Amino acid sequence: MSVLLEQPASLVAYRPNKPTAMVVVADPRVRSTVTRHLWALGVRDVIEASSVAEARPRIGNPRDICVADVHLPDGSGLTLLSETRAAGWPNGLALSAADDIGAVRNALAGGVKGYVVTGTRTNVGLPTRPGAPSHPGGYRELSGREVEVLRLVAEGQSNKAIGVSMGLSALTVKSHLARIARKLGTGDRAGMVAVALRTGIIH
Repeated sequence: MSVLLEQPASLVAYRPNKPTAMVVVADPRVRSTVTRHLWALGVRDVIEASSVAEARPRIGNPRDICVADVHLPDGSGLTLLSETRAAGWPNGLALSAADDIGAVRNALAGGVKGYVVTGTRTNVGLPTRPGAPSHPGGYRELSGREVEVLRLVAEGQSNKAIGVSMGLSALTVKSHLARIARKLGTGDRAGMVAVALRTGIIH
């Protein structure tokens, strides 16, 4: 998600006092990560929604920016962004885990100000075979035990608790996490979970 920090001026500089935003992302971890990045950009009033249905009642009160996942559980984030733009929202930013050039073109043609490919961005460093899709290559690099460790991390368990659940020492769990971090390209627990959720390694 660090890509959100690369062009702050174009999104919020015109409203320096108290920019406002709405974040519409189904995954609560990804949603909170986006919100934190908006705070870092100076946005001080952020409302969150997890679906099109939850976001639509709020469209009538325009904010400075709407950040929406392209694939929401009950519809298209691009459609939602189109609706916010028609209602007077000046900025729209689309998120997607997939590097779909067609979707990018549709989003930009539809007036979306930015398109962040979260999966491609966070998967830098995932080893893949030449010519193979990046996501499946990444899946095969994690062992079954590493995936299980990652799943328990996603549940918020500590290294000690994970060790108890899996019959491992906390030191062994730490070693597994170090290997997972190398494979996913991030050593931050929240970052590892975000990558794993967005790429389908865990559900």
